[in-house]
Formats: sequence, C-alpha cells, structure tokens
Amino acid sequence: MFQHKVYVAISRSETFKAEAQQYLQKRRSFWSGHFTNPSNSWGGYYRHRLQFVYRHLIPAGAKILEVGCARGDLLASLKPAHGVGIDFCPEVLEEARLAHPQLEFLAGDAHDFDLGNQTFDYVVVSELVNDLWDVQAMLSQLRPYCASHTRLIFNFYSHLWNIPLRVAQTLGVATPNLPQNWLTRHDMANLLEISGFQPLREWVEIIAPLPVPFLSNLANRYLAKMSPFRFFAMANFMVARPLNNKLPKNPTVSVVVAARNESGHIDELMARIPEMGGGTEIIFVEGNSTDDTYEAIERSIAAHPHRNCKLLKQPGRGKGDAVRTGFDAASGDILMILDADITVPPEDLPCFYELIANGSAEFVNGVRLVYPMEDEAMRFANLVGNKFFSWAFSWLLGQPIRDTLCGTKVLWRSDYQRITRNRSYFGDFDPFGDFDLLFGAARLNLKIMEVPIRYRARRYGETNISRWKHGWLLLRMVAFAARRIKFV
Repeated sequence: MFQHKVYVAISRSETFKAEAQQYLQKRRSFWSGHFTNPSNSWGGYYRHRLQFVYRHLIPAGAKILEVGCARGDLLASLKPAHGVGIDFCPEVLEEARLAHPQLEFLAGDAHDFDLGNQTFDYVVVSELVNDLWDVQAMLSQLRPYCASHTRLIFNFYSHLWNIPLRVAQTLGVATPNLPQNWLTRHDMANLLEISGFQPLREWVEIIAPLPVPFLSNLANRYLAKMSPFRFFAMANFMVARPLNNKLPKNPTVSVVVAARNESGHIDELMARIPEMGGGTEIIFVEGNSTDDTYEAIERSIAAHPHRNCKLLKQPGRGKGDAVRTGFDAASGDILMILDADITVPPEDLPCFYELIANGSAEFVNGVRLVYPMEDEAMRFANLVGNKFFSWAFSWLLGQPIRDTLCGTKVLWRSDYQRITRNRSYFGDFDPFGDFDLLFGAARLNLKIMEVPIRYRARRYGETNISRWKHGWLLLRMVAFAARRIKFV
C-alpha cells in the first residue's frame, strides 16, 4: 500500500510538471509568433502612460530587474544605472538588445532563473502575473535578488476589463492574448504575504486607454484617483517589500534635538534621553536663540562626559534646516528627531527604535491624537486642524498618517540619504522638516508605522508654531502633495 501511494504521488508530480511545461511552451510559441508578426494594436498610448507612472515610482539611476521585459521599452524608460530584463522569448530579446544595448537581457522562465548574487533596488513585474502558471513560485524566485530596501512593483489588468479587452482583441485593435488568471488585488496581496512579502500600497490607474485630446489626461490623471470613476480603471498597481532579516545587528542611534530658546529644558533632556542599541549619539542643533540655550548645552555636555554629544550652530532658519543640519552630521545607523520642548517624552524613543531595528517599519511617526493630552498641550483649533490634515495626507500618501506635525520621526540613515538624493523632485519647500521626510518616505514607498505618545504641555518658553500662518502653509502643502504625489 505504501509503495502504491509513493508511485501515485510521483505520477501526479510528473503529470503536474508536464502540464506546467505544456502551458509554458504554448505561451512561448504564442508570444514568439506575436512579436515576429505584431498586430495593429492601439496600445501605444496605454504603454506610454504605464511608463509615465513607473517613472514617477522609480527614480532614475536605480538598479532594476524587470521580469517579463518583452522588448525592454519600459525598463529603458526608467533610465536605470544597472538594468536587467528577463523574458522567455529569445526572438524578442534580440530586438531588445538591438534597441537598448545599455541594458542586460537574459532568456529565462519567470519561475526559474539564476542571476547569481545580484540584488536590486526595484523589481518590476508588468502585466505578467495574469499570464503565469504559478505566481507564488515566481515570487519565491525573486526573493534572493531582494535586499531589505528593495521594492517590488506590479501592474496587472483589472478583471472588469476582461470583456472589453476580448472585444478589442477580436476587432484587432488590442494586443491578442491567451486565457488569463485575472487576479484581483486581494488575490495578489494574499500571494505576496504567503511568499514572504508585505504589500505596502495598492491603487488603480488608467480609465481611458486610448488618446483623446484633453479628455484622456483629465480621466487618467484625476478621475482615476476618485470615486466612483476609479472603479472603472484598467490597471491595478501594487508595491510590496520583502520581509527578511538583512538588517544591521544592534544598530546605533543618532538623536537630533533642534533647540531654539529652550535653555530651561537642556539638563532634563540630557538626563532623560535613553541609551539605545549599539550606542546613542545626541546632536544638539542650536537655532540662534535669544536666551542662553547655546551656553546651557555647552554646560550640560561638559557635565556629562560619558554621553556621546555634539553641539552645532544652525546655519539657516526653521526646524527643517536644523534637522537637516543634524542629520548631515549624524553617524548613527538610525536617525531620530526629538523636540527640545519635551512635549514628547524621551522615554518613548525605544518604542520607535524597536520598530525600525526589527524590520517592522522603515519610517516611524509619532501620534499625539490617541491618548488624552495634558491641559494646554494643544488648542482645540489645532486639534481639529490636525485631524483634518491627518485624513488629507493619509489619502494623498496612500499610507495612514494620523499626525503629520508630531515632531518625533525615526528612520534609517541610509533611507534618509536616499530621500536627500531625491529631494529635487519636491524641492526645498518645507520649513518644518516633517513633510520633507514624509513626502520623501512616501515616494520611496517606505513602510510607515506610527507610535502613540502621551503629549505633554510645554513647561518653559513659548511655542514656535503660529496657528493661522502655519495652518495656511499646511493647506498649501496639501495642494503641493496632490500635484506631486497623487495626481501625476
């Protein structure tokens, strides 16, 4: 009986492999024939729109792997520093090599290929998952080529477009295809999770796949992002990250404290900022105070020689300038911002540290709107404004952001350096520094998490925040983010 069961299992295994090979061969023959004798498709506008979306997601100069690259036009449009394309049709790869000699193209099955010890910043899988025999096997195949910062980006047709595409293919105005898997975004998210990846964002693009002057741009740039129009979108997009342990062990920390007119808080800060990880560096950035803050920091550093401290004079104005000055001088693996007014307890910092160090998050933001606040900690108008802006920025950034202006933010120094390199996309627009980091983290698709903190009332000095002036500035930033992040 045991031998019979083994024989049956082997037979089924061989049958399954044969079915998979037959499936693969049928598609290879189909696509080879299609690229040798291409149809008169109207898909040029649609493909250019896809390229535009991907260029918004992936900055030029990245290391990119595209699986199912076809002629390599999408990969080439992203201007990678190192680009590798994988496809199972040798005929189309010859065309790709001629058209894009600066890129590397390799023949291989998406379920089984070998790229050695390479890792990539981005892995692109465009309109492939609905055509695969085993999506989970393909995802498992990608894991060795992912570092902790790697982002996987997928796009695949919405099931709603099944019938319209069949009609268009019958009429010869759309690229022909074989029967598809027609995965939903829920299906794809589940496959990612069981394959060791974490979905970060999902959204839709393109409700007008043909070029109609003015109308196509209006529909695809704006209407596709709003209900009810977005339910008719053609392309599902998803971004995911690998869950792995390729992170520094026992990372060090740099805590940047921007201090302007905070003389009365300095000794308490020095006493309460905890030691974390492999060592904690405290960087005070003094902001041209009218009191003796600079001298108070000097005295406190001299009184605590066992603490690893730096004192910098801020070269410009505004908290954002102070934070950038401190981050540029930091040596820790993890960067933290702590307001000098101690409205956020320094004892909460280890909670932020753990989320970053164990890989649960890549950007951690504090939230002041969960626990009850002390009297006078936040005026009612400020509270209402924060609630509104938390909703607005969550919608714009595609990840929950409950408290945009909480001063405590934590991220890897390597990710901050990537944000800095991409800062030209947004420009120098933010005197607070919070939005420069939030927008940069959203553009890099970092995993953002939030830590609730108990917000305290200021006990020394006066706040540097103006309700109406800075509220108007926040409204301008909502509009700015809408143009640069949401409606592209």
